[in-house]
Amino acid sequence: MIITKKLLPRRTVLRGLGTAVALPLLDGMVPALTAVSRTAAAAKPRLGVVYVPHGAVMDKWTPAEEGVGFGFTPILQPLEGYRDHLTVVSGLDHKPAAQMPGDPAGGHGRITGAFLTGVHAKPTEGADFEAGQSVDQIAAEQLGQQTQLASLEIGIGLPEFGGACDAGFSCAYISTLAWSTPTTPLPMESHPRAVFERLFGDGTTTDPEARRKRMARDRSILDAVTDKVARLQVGLGTADRAKLTDYLSAVRDVERRIQRAEADFDRELPVVDRPAASIPDEFGEYVKVMFDLQVLAYQADLTRVSTFLLTPELNAQTYPQIGVPDPHHALSHHENNPESIAKLIKLQTYHATLFSYYLERLRETPDGDGSLLDQVMVLYGSGMSNSNLHNIQKLPILLAGRGGGQLRGNQHLRYADETPLANLYVTLLDKMSIPVDHFGDSTGRLEGLSGV
Repeated sequence: MIITKKLLPRRTVLRGLGTAVALPLLDGMVPALTAVSRTAAAAKPRLGVVYVPHGAVMDKWTPAEEGVGFGFTPILQPLEGYRDHLTVVSGLDHKPAAQMPGDPAGGHGRITGAFLTGVHAKPTEGADFEAGQSVDQIAAEQLGQQTQLASLEIGIGLPEFGGACDAGFSCAYISTLAWSTPTTPLPMESHPRAVFERLFGDGTTTDPEARRKRMARDRSILDAVTDKVARLQVGLGTADRAKLTDYLSAVRDVERRIQRAEADFDRELPVVDRPAASIPDEFGEYVKVMFDLQVLAYQADLTRVSTFLLTPELNAQTYPQIGVPDPHHALSHHENNPESIAKLIKLQTYHATLFSYYLERLRETPDGDGSLLDQVMVLYGSGMSNSNLHNIQKLPILLAGRGGGQLRGNQHLRYADETPLANLYVTLLDKMSIPVDHFGDSTGRLEGLSGV
């Protein structure tokens, strides 16, 4: 057999005018016909978190059947096409988010502050906020050693860190999910342009004028590397050329959608370190762009850890496009009103529909011997169950992806009452070869996620 494949460096980056386009894993980056090739091509662990606020209508979320082949409830119905990559996890509690004696009444700050940290958030409306290192950042310390970005934090409709957003709790607690240390919450980026430039802007240049001029001419970042792409493709095999073309097309599509959202902004931007940003007017398109940016980050191995706040707690986002004009937070205090509950079900089903878009993008993106959806582990859920009561028991949680074979999928697992949510985090870290003895209020590991 004749091997004609050109061997490329694993971390090939095409640089241009203010541009750094990292490439996905191509066959040409792996030594041919060797045992090393299989190891080199193996997909890397990736952890994602998608947080939805204000809980769920639990009897419309939780499947009645346990085990394999469970029936999909109304809220989860949009996800049925991904059954083999889904694990619904029921029965987990999050005691660190409970109101302690002397705590102020505000529940949303405690709930978000504790969600990924497993620590009771310090009640404060000042700058002396304190929680704990979040599980995503524990993962990022290990997985981020080989990537351009240790982690990616993005969100929608975020308040500023300063001041109080909830009774007795700083806005910092609901403005992010990620904490690098107990006193260092990581800001989440809400502007698609800023996220895009973080992924594809050339960090080696200090000249923002180059990027500004490119944007003012409505040019793509790919224009700056066209010649390099053409030269690279000459030495690639057919499969690699197709994979590279698909990847660059996806980059360009996301960039074009961001540009459309910026169309009303003055093209003659001031000279700043980062281009001015705008967001899509339509909420669904906004969310989809943010999901696409996460897919591109995983695809090019720019990061292996991401957190996405699909609007924060206490948000007043409305959804007139689906017939729910009520602010989400106000609606979540439904007082058992059937009309309000029906609207909540419609809203939460819509969120699941948007999440299904993300899963589809992951499924259609090749990675290793399968797709990104085969390789990732994405936690989707909320820090409360019954929003009317701010319950922190039996949370709505599911896992998407197969984690490179670490997750079985197609099952509903119900755990014993008072099983800590932190047990799930310890288990997921184990499956990424990041063992920890203890996290938050963990008491052990969860059995059954791998089907054994």
